[in-house]
Amino acid sequence: MDSPMSMNRETALRIALAARVLPGVGVARLLDILQQRIDGELNQDSLQTITVTDLKNGFAGSDGEEGGEDSAIGLPALKDAVRILWGENVSEELPRPVRPDSLPEGSIRVAIASNNGERLDGHFGSCLRFLVYQVSPGSQALVAVRSTLEADLAEDRNAFRAELIGDCQVLYVVSIGGPAAAKVVKGGIYPIKRGDGGQAGEVIAELQRVMAGNPPPWLAKLLGVAAEQRVRFALSEPTVFA
Repeated sequence: MDSPMSMNRETALRIALAARVLPGVGVARLLDILQQRIDGELNQDSLQTITVTDLKNGFAGSDGEEGGEDSAIGLPALKDAVRILWGENVSEELPRPVRPDSLPEGSIRVAIASNNGERLDGHFGSCLRFLVYQVSPGSQALVAVRSTLEADLAEDRNAFRAELIGDCQVLYVVSIGGPAAAKVVKGGIYPIKRGDGGQAGEVIAELQRVMAGNPPPWLAKLLGVAAEQRVRFALSEPTVFA
């Protein structure tokens, strides 16, 4: 059985901080729930598999009965704990979006599946957040950072994620399954798999070079209808969905 002493510092820190936001729950209690829900070692990667539902069910049934004291933990506290277990609000500084003064001519909106900083390193169905960029051949701007935490509470998680980036026209992911890709395409978003990932800025820069050169038909079509698409990109305050 894992103990705080047998974990690396980052894992132990996440669990300790998560326990603090759960009323009446100590580190030992949370460790017990996590060990019930995770097969194998407790580490940064395995903590990212924990969901709000896992904690809710774990506390509700921890004593073998519904309605116990632990089951009264509110949803906001559970969500905060999951964010911390995932690594948000611990040691990572999330990239900050900006509000562009105007929408660049011929620009499109691009979503990038991300787990860490400003990187493409996420799978569509499990990434922690989507980084959303406004991109033209000559400019790129991060305009939103959208957490996927709420997807765990949705009846159709893939549909929820697709709707979360419904104002985008292109999506970059490390991987995506067939059914999920179908939902993305149905939403008018073109998914691009890039298994090796990379820095988001570099991925966008490659797209910009294609946009400025000889874009493939699907991208040329997007660029050709950019003026009509502006209603989808109505300027709004930049947001970080925590």
